[in-house]
Amino acid sequence: MRGLQQRSVYVGTAAGWVAGSVILALTLGHAATANDFSGAYQSAPAFPNYLSDAGQVETASAPDSVAAAAAPAAAPAGTAAPQPGIGGMLLAPDWDWQGLPSGLIYHSYLAGVKEPRMASQWVIEKNHEEYWETELGGRVGVVRYGTDDAQHPQGWELDMEGAAFPRLNLQESESLTSVDFRFGLPLTYGYGNYQMKFGYYHICSHLGDQFMLQNPTFERVHYVRNALVWGHSYNWTDDIRLYAEAGWAFECSGGAKPWELQFGAEYSPAQPTYTWRPRPFVAINTDLRQEVNFSGNFVLETGYQWRGEANHLFRAGLQYFTGKSDQYQFFNQYEEKIGLGLWYDF
Repeated sequence: MRGLQQRSVYVGTAAGWVAGSVILALTLGHAATANDFSGAYQSAPAFPNYLSDAGQVETASAPDSVAAAAAPAAAPAGTAAPQPGIGGMLLAPDWDWQGLPSGLIYHSYLAGVKEPRMASQWVIEKNHEEYWETELGGRVGVVRYGTDDAQHPQGWELDMEGAAFPRLNLQESESLTSVDFRFGLPLTYGYGNYQMKFGYYHICSHLGDQFMLQNPTFERVHYVRNALVWGHSYNWTDDIRLYAEAGWAFECSGGAKPWELQFGAEYSPAQPTYTWRPRPFVAINTDLRQEVNFSGNFVLETGYQWRGEANHLFRAGLQYFTGKSDQYQFFNQYEEKIGLGLWYDF
């Protein structure tokens, strides 16, 4: 059993490095392709088509006056035209400042069980325990220097996030078993298909009063993490996203240790749902933590979704969880759960 656990640790860690390497390679490839295309476009000769009064496309040479009018306007004297490259990726000329912007540059991971959102899951654990697990919170943009596109914004953005994650025991009159709390301030960046986040988050765990009365010998832990997190996300297509992140806690207690790795993939149609007809989604997430020897948990969610024009997302479906508990009062306990869920992301 111990050998199997060690192999799972090695496989999970290797998978995390592979996921991060793939996202980095895709990002660099995207940037190089964009630069090559821009350069080729600027050096390529123009082949304009001209539409006659009769509506027919003419390929014959146009008068010099027409060609001059069709040519792009030159940049004003003393003004440098935007150039492709790292500078254009970091600060684009059409970006501007926005307070409380619409949409988010870096979205919460759909199958991440400690991501801030509004959610409710009714699950059955392998030992026949029945839980009602909720998430009460969300993530919002505070200020952005970038585009004002709510569907696919680009630029730099400071977000604020927070959530509570209570667990209620349905077999004990919905008594509170435990609750975790999270607060964070991520700085996010997006360009093309690539997104990045770097920020701070605090997470702590508390045992429920009723649980302590019913289990007087249970030893409560003061689980706390104050951590820095660095995440990367890449949209393989408009609907398919890959991501990986690493977290390092500069202060931790109650059994928590500094390092955490998280990676996953998700299929979620990006276009708004203009009718009540939903679209399917599927998402997977793996979370590896140093305090459990870099084992952790695996989550699968699938079902149907509705997406609004402001990119708010409502989902309903099935959740499967296996691995170390996502309630950090029990962080070293193995759990396997399956159930139904509702999720809403701002």
